[in-house]
Amino acid sequence: MTSIAVPAPAADLAEDTLAPPASGFQPETPIIFVVPAYNEEENIPRLIADLESRPRLFPPESRVLVVDDGSQDGTAAVVESYGGSLPLELIRLEQNQGPGAAFRAGFVAALERCPDDALVVTLEADTTSDLDALPHMLERAASGAELVLARWVMVNVSRMRQTLSEGAGWVVRRSLGLQATTVSSFFRVYQASILRAGFDRYGDALIRERGFACKAEILANLTKLGARVEEVPVGLDTSRRVGKSKMPIFRTIIAYWRMVARQRSDRDAQDALTA
Repeated sequence: MTSIAVPAPAADLAEDTLAPPASGFQPETPIIFVVPAYNEEENIPRLIADLESRPRLFPPESRVLVVDDGSQDGTAAVVESYGGSLPLELIRLEQNQGPGAAFRAGFVAALERCPDDALVVTLEADTTSDLDALPHMLERAASGAELVLARWVMVNVSRMRQTLSEGAGWVVRRSLGLQATTVSSFFRVYQASILRAGFDRYGDALIRERGFACKAEILANLTKLGARVEEVPVGLDTSRRVGKSKMPIFRTIIAYWRMVARQRSDRDAQDALTA
């Protein structure tokens, strides 16, 4: 286990709504997991156990990068003390900076040493990402999709969370011309090459939002680069989580409006330059 220090700046679902329950897909290129975590000491061991039970997800040179976003509990200690079979690494942010900073740090570490054909998987540390769907998502990426999104089919999810997810999707699609149904999920598969292209084009501006709106921002920016985006239906069951969601609802709503305004301003400025 490697540690990297970063200084501070159940309802039933219809069978046809979800991905098929089994996939024989065997990834051959490295899989790099990027997992932001904030005060997840109770969930991280469960996530590790889930990953350990799926050795097929770890071709040679694969890694699991847990980005501890300034946790105040024992999240970092759980990762540091791990002595099992997973290629587990810890990236530490000394202060809580939000998912945007955690994803940026995780992506930079992932891209430092992986080939362009590697696949970068992002997911929630609280185990709400259904790893049974991951082989289907990886198969889409191996078939040419540069970004594969989990399209949430929500189970045991609060009405507020459902409304925010649906509303965010509607606003982003209408405002920015995106086709994706779910714009806010952490659970995604990226081609390493499209992430590199994103950082080459935007630098740190690929992810300017500190909070949960960063996922819609990344999607919008990579879509502007022409990324091929596909979606796989995945069940989201919040009863799998120990503890409460870390997402501040109203602050996230404001962040979505801010991100959309910035994206439209950037687009208008670019149109003016090319007119």
